[in-house]
Amino acid sequence: MLAFALPATYFVVKINVDADLMLAKLSPYYDKIYEPAEDSFLLLDLFEEIGATVANNKPRLVVELGTGSGIVSTFLNQHILKNAFLIATDINPHCCHAAIATNAKNAATVNFDSIQGDLTSSLRPASVDLLIFNPPYVPSPFVPTVPESAEDQTWLDLALDGGNDGMAVTNRLLQSLGKILAPKGQAYILFCARNNPSMVAEQFLKDHPSFRVEKMIERKAGWEVLSVYLFQNTASQKDR
Repeated sequence: MLAFALPATYFVVKINVDADLMLAKLSPYYDKIYEPAEDSFLLLDLFEEIGATVANNKPRLVVELGTGSGIVSTFLNQHILKNAFLIATDINPHCCHAAIATNAKNAATVNFDSIQGDLTSSLRPASVDLLIFNPPYVPSPFVPTVPESAEDQTWLDLALDGGNDGMAVTNRLLQSLGKILAPKGQAYILFCARNNPSMVAEQFLKDHPSFRVEKMIERKAGWEVLSVYLFQNTASQKDR
């Protein structure tokens, strides 16, 4: 069971009794990155539950899109996928710095890096064995534009506002999923109920018959219902 505390200087997330994740110092990132919240903890709970299965798949390249604080990537690196190479990406440069710092305070390994980029734009086709995405899923009138200055106070909006039905950013990823995942590659994507994830999954399967889709976990978090779906590319190398 996850517990979350906020001391004066650090975030600390406890997973059972033997796994403490310490996030980077709040300053200078605290007002520009997405702090760990219920959606972050849902992903942590899921990977704690299915960690052995994920490890047995032996993914070589693991990518977390929209890494925020880097807590999910760091947990995978520290406890589940110690032999994989993990890349934490975010369009927000402050998140990239925070992810590096979070990993350094916990796993302190060399198989972890962070890249600033727009979704999968910096990745090679058919290269990702495991992808994780906690997107901006809140319905909003529009998706914010990328600030021109690193000191702009609107960077955090990019982590929250998902446009119409909260799906504008997620739909862009889904359109590229068939190209970016390696054969047998998997993507774990988080949704809120207002995204209509069951309908999204149904339409995705119609457009991508070589995939399978499965709801892995669902939880009520305050007034929102959150879920994580697995999208797996079942095509083999010879099918490509």
